Amino acid sequence: MGKKKLTRFDLQKMKTEGRKAVWITAYDYWTANFAEQAEMDMILVGDSLGMCIYGYSGTVPVTMDQCIYHCEGVRRGAPDTFIIGDMPFLSYQVSVPDAVLNAGRFHKEAGVDAIKLEGGKRVCDQIQAIADGGMLVMGHIGLTPQSSGQLGGFKAQGRTAETAKELIDDAKAIQDSGAFALLVEAVPPEVCRIIRDDLTIPVYSIGAGVLADGQLMICSDVLGIFQAFTPKFVKKYENLGDKTVKAFTDYAEDVRNSRFPADEHTYKMVEGELPKLKDLIGKK
Repeated sequence: MGKKKLTRFDLQKMKTEGRKAVWITAYDYWTANFAEQAEMDMILVGDSLGMCIYGYSGTVPVTMDQCIYHCEGVRRGAPDTFIIGDMPFLSYQVSVPDAVLNAGRFHKEAGVDAIKLEGGKRVCDQIQAIADGGMLVMGHIGLTPQSSGQLGGFKAQGRTAETAKELIDDAKAIQDSGAFALLVEAVPPEVCRIIRDDLTIPVYSIGAGVLADGQLMICSDVLGIFQAFTPKFVKKYENLGDKTVKAFTDYAEDVRNSRFPADEHTYKMVEGELPKLKDLIGKK
């Protein structure tokens, strides 16, 4: 039997007691399994899979089917971890009924514990409807990649008093709509702290400083696998990208120079059977 999976009440208690929640993205069975072994509190199957897995330039092309497919693998890899499915672009913006239906798909088809969606006041009707449908919803404000075009690109948000006030208002509206938690991305720590103190629900950070109730990082950044760009808020704990290239290069050189496979990597015939085989096929 594995560890006890956290509930929303456990996460709420962690905020009350000042204990930080740690979570990470994962997109496949093995990464999720490693994350569970490392005792992560939560796993997000983020739409960042568009860039990290499929090589898209952003998250907009990601589909519901892709998200659910990856959530299924993550759930199998981490059966005892709280898993959040990320609602992709146009899975909730078109209408409230669409939002509820697609949130339900994450639960029915992939067994997630909650869903996350981006936006402030403009998505509060969707948040409330999904919550009223008996599902847990996490909000996401600040740098919201699905609307990066409106934001002028992948830029930090809330750096002026006026834009920070808008984020604070969005955070309150999200809580009032029934969200159980909030993710704040690429926002100054001072602003994140105000939001954390104003809200009773947990407030988590990705690039919003150490003052939040917990931290999220993208697995490909932590491992040093994603090399297209590195956001300011990323800390690489390993450089598996370079190590992977070296391993592949060493393997290719061994094959080309007949160093692999060596004797220890091959199977042996039963003693005395090779002469019999040669007799059977007429070889000397």
